[in-house]
Amino acid sequence: MLSTEDWAAIALTLQLASVTTVLLLVLCTPLAWWLAHTSSRWKGPIGAVVALPLVLPPTVIGFYLLVTMGPNGPVGQFTQWLGLGRLPFTFAGLVVGSLIYSLPFAVQPLQRAFESLGQRPLEVAATLGASKLDTFFSVVLPLARPGFITAAVLSFAHTVGEFGVVLMIGGNIPGVTRVVSVQIYDHVEAMEYAQAHWLAGGMVVFAFVVLVLLHWLQPRAHRHSSPL
Repeated sequence: MLSTEDWAAIALTLQLASVTTVLLLVLCTPLAWWLAHTSSRWKGPIGAVVALPLVLPPTVIGFYLLVTMGPNGPVGQFTQWLGLGRLPFTFAGLVVGSLIYSLPFAVQPLQRAFESLGQRPLEVAATLGASKLDTFFSVVLPLARPGFITAAVLSFAHTVGEFGVVLMIGGNIPGVTRVVSVQIYDHVEAMEYAQAHWLAGGMVVFAFVVLVLLHWLQPRAHRHSSPL
């Protein structure tokens, strides 16, 4: 069965995924909106930067984050100057790494949702005298709700399953940075296969539920956007 350390790793993983998902939705919404509507020549390069975590090995991302946030890196020196200390091997460091690693899983669904709206709802709202802020909250958000749900589910699930980035940037500190994926790795290294099976099996079930949920959401999203 699951040990106390296993439950601690599960709790930490859920906390990390929850914090990361909320922050991603807040931070990625304006970025996705810009990517969906801009005609700037920077759209391509910025979109490529957003998608980089999809093709880069997690250890590469983790390594450069470790260097950047380390004592000699620009981010590390800035956080120390602010009196915040160093981010590597802390929960805050895990959050930063997770934000970058799961970035495309939040931006791309939101961008597709915004693009599918078209200009008609925005033009109708403008003719009724609604401000841009009112239009976004009263028109865009309700119509793009399936995209937000998909982005939240994907971001949460991807953060739960990450390994390389969190190991590089957070290490393996019990109760601080040891998430489920690292705990499974520890069990395997110690040849504790029974304990590893419990955690790994739980991850398989979790991944299956996420895929079923996304499959269920897709037809609803199409039905929701078809009149537009």
